[in-house]
Amino acid sequence: MRCPHTVLLLLGTLSCWHPSSAQGEKYPTATDIRWSSINLKTILDWAPKPTNYTYTVLIRGKYFLDWKKKCIFTTDTTCDVSDLMKDPKDTYDVRIVSEIRSPDGIEESPYAEGPSFTPYEETIIGKPVIRNFTLNKELNTLTVLIRDTPTPYRFSNNTPKTVRDFFPNDFTYTLFYRKASSTGKKQQSSDTNEIVIKTDEGENYCFYVQASVPSRKVNRMSQNSDELCTSSDAGGFDIIVLVAVGIGVALIVFIIVLSVILCKRKNRKNEEKSKEEEALNAA
Repeated sequence: MRCPHTVLLLLGTLSCWHPSSAQGEKYPTATDIRWSSINLKTILDWAPKPTNYTYTVLIRGKYFLDWKKKCIFTTDTTCDVSDLMKDPKDTYDVRIVSEIRSPDGIEESPYAEGPSFTPYEETIIGKPVIRNFTLNKELNTLTVLIRDTPTPYRFSNNTPKTVRDFFPNDFTYTLFYRKASSTGKKQQSSDTNEIVIKTDEGENYCFYVQASVPSRKVNRMSQNSDELCTSSDAGGFDIIVLVAVGIGVALIVFIIVLSVILCKRKNRKNEEKSKEEEALNAA
């Protein structure tokens, strides 16, 4: 009889059965996949929040042999993929796979594809920082030094790469300045970190900086740096007020501490005097 053989074959088939493969169970795929990148630090965001499944991010560039994985089996809906995008001029594709941890290594999992992204063209240049400035009243010049903004990447000697390092011949700082007593604004650009302008004798100036990538058609200009001024009466007044308040607080604390010490001494003397009077009365 062939029945026993048929039964064994059926049992063997059932032993290899997996719910997700048998029923073709599919998990929700990612939606609203968005890139956000500032100073080449690149983040992916998507929805929805997973419940009984996880996500794995796949990134592929033009020169990749295959998809590279990031944020494997994550339950988050955000992933930093900066370390996979070291060539900012490359264009990167993304897939976000919906899957479960499975010992049998199921390969067919649903995924969603997001838009392509080219960091060189699309990363936002962040807010520059003015490192230092000097107003030379003898030469009537204002010198402003700007710090290059670091990125997540490093050179072989472990020093950080800056935004300028990725845009060596396509990066400019522009200084916007005005007299402190005026609203009229002027500007001066430089391909270096130092900008020097001529000033009028006896005048103070307020200024801020923008960085730019001139070749770009979009996202060309950075955010504005904080505005600084060479001198400010209001700022000097604030410092005087803060010093006066600090001295006042210290004086109040000293008076309170001194009052407590004197009060304790007075109470101790009264107690000693009371004990002496009780001893005399007893005698």
